[in-house]
This record gives sequence, C-alpha cells and structure tokens, in this order.
Amino acid sequence: MAATHTQDIEATLQQVQLLEKAGASLVRIAADSIKDVEALAEIRAQTVVPLSVDLQENWRLAKLVVPYVDKIRYNPGHLWHHEKQMSTREKVAFIAEQAEKHDCALRVGVNCGSVDPEVANRFDPSDSISPIVASALEHSEILDKLGFTRYCVSLKDSDPKKVVEANKRFAKLRPDVPIHLGVTEAGMPLGGIMKTRLAFEQLIPIGIGDTIRVSLTLPFEEKGEEIHVGREILEKIEAGEFLSLSEIQDGGLNIISCPSCSRVENEAFVELAQSVRELTEFAKDNNITIAVMGCRVNGPGETDDADLGLWCGPTHVNLKRGPELVGQFTYNEVLIRLKDEVERLIELH
Repeated sequence: MAATHTQDIEATLQQVQLLEKAGASLVRIAADSIKDVEALAEIRAQTVVPLSVDLQENWRLAKLVVPYVDKIRYNPGHLWHHEKQMSTREKVAFIAEQAEKHDCALRVGVNCGSVDPEVANRFDPSDSISPIVASALEHSEILDKLGFTRYCVSLKDSDPKKVVEANKRFAKLRPDVPIHLGVTEAGMPLGGIMKTRLAFEQLIPIGIGDTIRVSLTLPFEEKGEEIHVGREILEKIEAGEFLSLSEIQDGGLNIISCPSCSRVENEAFVELAQSVRELTEFAKDNNITIAVMGCRVNGPGETDDADLGLWCGPTHVNLKRGPELVGQFTYNEVLIRLKDEVERLIELH
C-alpha cells in the first residue's frame, strides 16, 4: 500500500513506481474524499501497474473511483459507522453494483481493530476471533446473494496466532472464497517479519491464502522492503525452510505498530515507533503489549486492547492505558511519560 498522502500526486506516483519496481503485483491507494479521487485519476493516467483503492470510511466514493482501479477494498466495520439508517446489505449492494459496471474486483477487509460493533456484540468480549470470522462470512453471503463473484476476503489481526485461527476457521466453512493473507500492524523489522512469517508458514502449506501483503512500519522511501520480505517468505516456504521453536519468542514485550501507509497523519509516527522500541528495550522480558498506531482508523481499537497505546494524531499523541486516556502529549514529550508507564506496569507485575 502506498504510504504517501494520495493528494500529493508526485510523491504517490514515486511510491507506486517504487512498489512496482520492488515486484508488487497490485498497489493499493487510499481514497477518502473527492480531492483524493481527483488525484487518483491523475495517478492512474501515469501508471500501468494494477491499482486497488481503499475506500476508508467513505463507501459512496465507490461510484467515482471505479473507472481508475482494478479492485476496491472496503472494511465492513467502516460501513456500519456511516449512514446507519441504511442496512449493511444496501451499502454492499451499492459498492458491488459500481464494481460490476467497471469489471472491478472487491476485497472484504476485516480487521481486528475495526470490527462491526453489531457483529462483535454477539460474542463474549474475550473472544476476538469469532467476530472477524462472522463478519467475513456475513459479507461473503451478501455478495453471493447479490450475484457478485469477483471478491476475496481478508481476516487480519496483529497476533499471528489469531490470524492463523481465524483463517483456518473461515477456510473450513468457505473453501471456495479466495483469501488475502496478512498480519496487520505486524510492526517493525525484525519482529514484524517474524510475526508475518509465522502466520504464513502455518497457512500457505495447507492451501490457505491466494494473495499476501506484508505490513511493516518503515520509512516511506523503504516501503519496497515489504515486497522483498513477502517474496523471501514464500521462497522459504517453497523450499521447506520453516521457523524453529528457538526462533519464535512466546511472551515478553510485544510492540504492535501499524504499517506506514497513506492514513498516517504525521510521518513522525515512523520515527516514534522506532524510538519506542529502543526506549522499552529494558522491559523486553516482561509480558507487556505496546501499540503504536499512526491513524484514526485502527488506532482506537488497537490501543484499547494493548496495555499501553500511543494513538498518533497530526500534532499530538494520545497515550492510553488500555481504553483509558492518560493524556495528550507532543511527539517529543510522550516518550518520557511512556517510560514512566512501562516502569509502573513492571512494578505491578
């Protein structure tokens, strides 16, 4: 996925070309406004690589983006939040109708940090896997009944074990539906690579997974590394080279950070994530999860579920203890307070 702001046409073109050169078969660009669509049209005119568009929170843009892309990705959780007087089926029908007119494929992108609340409320709060599977099944059924067949689904979590379980459960019930694999908010190299590889190694050899994405927190100019990592993981799986138990860390400090994408509201997020990793090295043997999130889309949900969360905005960072807001701090101030919070957690444990 392009990490630049879509309306910055020159930068986004450079990003698309970078990803294409790295070997990406499909490049995703975000669109959340009319101005984004206008920029997307210009980007399409100057590129040949297949493009996918992420509708983000504005599902009605499907009608405007379809002439310029090969695939549309929508998030079921985002559909719920807007125009609640309309049913989910009506919204999906609109998207599917627009895609059908222009021979576009669809991806139903279900994320742990933004599950449809109505679906999530059917299950025990401690069960984060069942809502993901239920949402993917529900939208597959809607599309089937609409007669739309050109779709795939993704069931993503930041925990590779949950990714494996969710995808196994879905594949067992709907072996006919193509699956796009990924560990969302996997984090920074090397940890993010290990999490992704762990999930892929358990799914791809048993026939689960048709396309993949590697999501790493990287500087914008290094986003091509995600493509290289993905292809290296596939090569290792094909060669029968799998992670040994000694290479898999179970427990200890877990840093979740979202991929540097076009939704990031301040590029300083990437540097902050790296600083958090360095600052918290002293806590590596403690079972603490810290989420560093760069945008408003998955930021609230992921930080709610972490022991400590940094939800990054344009100028300030929301520091949280689980769902509780500790306060808002500048990018420079938040590290000092974070260290205090980590030390407090260690004492409590």
